[in-house]
Amino acid sequence: MLVWSSLGRALTYTLTLLLFALLYGLPIGVIALASVAGQWNGVWPSGLTMRHFANAFHGDSFDLLRVSLYTGFIASALALLCGTWAAIALRRFRPLPKRVLDALFFIPSAVPSVSVGLGLLVAFSKPPVLLNGTTAIVIIAHFVLISAFSYGNVAAGLARIPPDFEQVAESLGARPLYRLWRVTLPLVAPYLIAAFSLSIALSMGELGATVMVYPPGWVTLPVGIFTLSDRGAIFDASALTIVLAVTTLIVLVGLSRISTRAAAR
Repeated sequence: MLVWSSLGRALTYTLTLLLFALLYGLPIGVIALASVAGQWNGVWPSGLTMRHFANAFHGDSFDLLRVSLYTGFIASALALLCGTWAAIALRRFRPLPKRVLDALFFIPSAVPSVSVGLGLLVAFSKPPVLLNGTTAIVIIAHFVLISAFSYGNVAAGLARIPPDFEQVAESLGARPLYRLWRVTLPLVAPYLIAAFSLSIALSMGELGATVMVYPPGWVTLPVGIFTLSDRGAIFDASALTIVLAVTTLIVLVGLSRISTRAAAR
């Protein structure tokens, strides 16, 4: 650390904790309190209840969670497949064309998600490809937004693989497909799982593009939270926010355990 004295370190730690509590802890705490509040007319909520969480797991609210999970897993799987394919193909390219194609892959992550949603809405609202009002356009929007992160994670993993492993396999007569399946992919397995985890986390929280393209029968949880808060149902929206955060955390912890086991192997 750049702070050498004990007093300076103590002040630095205290200031960091205060900033963390103010910027992260306070908003999360307010949402958690609002999710169990019956009324909130003063400094603290009153009439604490679990009714908002009960509503979150019944009827339309539970459908929102199911749709978010389906969308996240499908879009993340497609992004992982395409990102892995692209990363493996482009690592053999010369530096200049590889940098150009890298930049093209990351363009969707450099523009606002609302712009991506509007572009898809305009592009697929007329024949010959009419996707407006379908589930597919929501999955495509999520795929476009998260594919760059999948590609980046896998490309970083491939760059860390020593070429000796594949060269030894090739010298022993292993065919390209065999080398890919038995050598390359197992070595980058932790990066594949990390890319999948990041994609799911991004998809579960995505709002900007989704709110532009979603059909009435395929509403994700962030869109439902936005709709409830816009109607003034803040307590129900807070409960759904906690459900979204906990569900995403559970998925990420489960995938993290799988990644740890893959790295150990």
